[in-house]
Amino acid sequence: METECIGEKFQIARLASIDPTPCPCGQSRRAFMNEANDVASMHLVEIKRDSELHYHKRMTELYYVLEGEGHIELDGQVHPLSPGTAVLIQPGCRHRAVGENLKILNVPVPKFDPADEYPA
Repeated sequence: METECIGEKFQIARLASIDPTPCPCGQSRRAFMNEANDVASMHLVEIKRDSELHYHKRMTELYYVLEGEGHIELDGQVHPLSPGTAVLIQPGCRHRAVGENLKILNVPVPKFDPADEYPA
């Protein structure tokens, strides 16, 4: 079960049971992507080595590194990533994460919209 709605004021997601979706960064397991929610979504992302530089016009993203080592490119600047690192990416910032066995938790605000993803 992808998302379990239990009442009108909350939802529970089991990220490990959500089928991964290809994305510019790698593979993403996207939770809270339903019509009952428009605030934010949560994605468990496995970063690929050849991730693609991209940006969003409306969406802000919060990244939190769970596992692995690597770096993130933000408007041409490279910053190291390791477990426990958090990154705030505002609309218009061209970005990509790159790493070996890098796994992040991504929280897009508002909820992720595939139409708001542009190659850089």
